Amino acid sequence: MDRDTFLIAVLRNPAHDLIARALDELALPDAWIVSGCLVQTAWNGLTGRAIDYGINDYDVFYFDPDTSWAAEDAVIRRLAARLDDVGAPVQVRNQARVHLWYPDKHGMPYPPLQRSTEGIDRFLTRNTMVGLRRTPDGYDVYAPHGFDDIAGLVVRPNPGANFSAANYRAKARRWKALWPELTVLESDQPPCRPPGEGRDP
Repeated sequence: MDRDTFLIAVLRNPAHDLIARALDELALPDAWIVSGCLVQTAWNGLTGRAIDYGINDYDVFYFDPDTSWAAEDAVIRRLAARLDDVGAPVQVRNQARVHLWYPDKHGMPYPPLQRSTEGIDRFLTRNTMVGLRRTPDGYDVYAPHGFDDIAGLVVRPNPGANFSAANYRAKARRWKALWPELTVLESDQPPCRPPGEGRDP
């Protein structure tokens, strides 16, 4: 699978084009559709399932130096008003402020990011390290590890910053139950222990 084949596969899901157009119209800075919704659409095409099968939500990253919760909440509300017909919730997160709430929620440090693609680089699995956004000429695709794992239905850990073996196993179990064709590679890293409790605003 190459970039163009991947792009054709994920755009079979009309929700992606709707979301990408909304992000473009709202001119959100450094905005991408990311992660599972893209990969799962491709898996569904490869395995002959309904194109939106198993997709719980659509993840959107953007990067705005205004790290207030009020600013992010306003973006969430604006997108929700435009995208109430995509068939699943759209989860929007300003990557400039993730480091403010991530340690309390997940019990691990989270160094500040400088751009949205750095957030993609920290996903639990390499196969979900993908992003899609509209450009004046069509679409831009970010995929630092390419598309072989997606095409091969392989789930592989990304043992970099913020990796949790427990979270990886839980995610892999859910995916394997929905897409039994997947090959899940195990991680030998121990689970992280949360140092305290907190909340994500």
